[in-house]
Amino acid sequence: MKKIANYLYIEKENDLYTISMTPELQDDIGTIGFIEFTDEDVLKVDDIILNLEASKTVMGISSPIAGKVVERNEAATLTPKLLNSEKPEDNWIIKLTDVDEKAFEALENV
Repeated sequence: MKKIANYLYIEKENDLYTISMTPELQDDIGTIGFIEFTDEDVLKVDDIILNLEASKTVMGISSPIAGKVVERNEAATLTPKLLNSEKPEDNWIIKLTDVDEKAFEALENV
């Protein structure tokens, strides 16, 4: 099941929630040249997931849901352009567990 919020996709697979940028956000920010993940392992809604520098902007990406970070796309730290990829296996940002199911369900469907 896939939802959308803050120009981010949130995809649920079992108890794992993967957050990635929508194509619209990727297009709006341009080619990503640098990213830095937050060190927080537990996120609240609107906490910064990562800061990025791209060809069109410098910005922070905020989490649309609360949860526990179980994995970060560390490959994107070395190759930030991965987050510009069309491939879901490359362009994901973080993976969460312990997400409130009702909060997820309240998000807009894709």
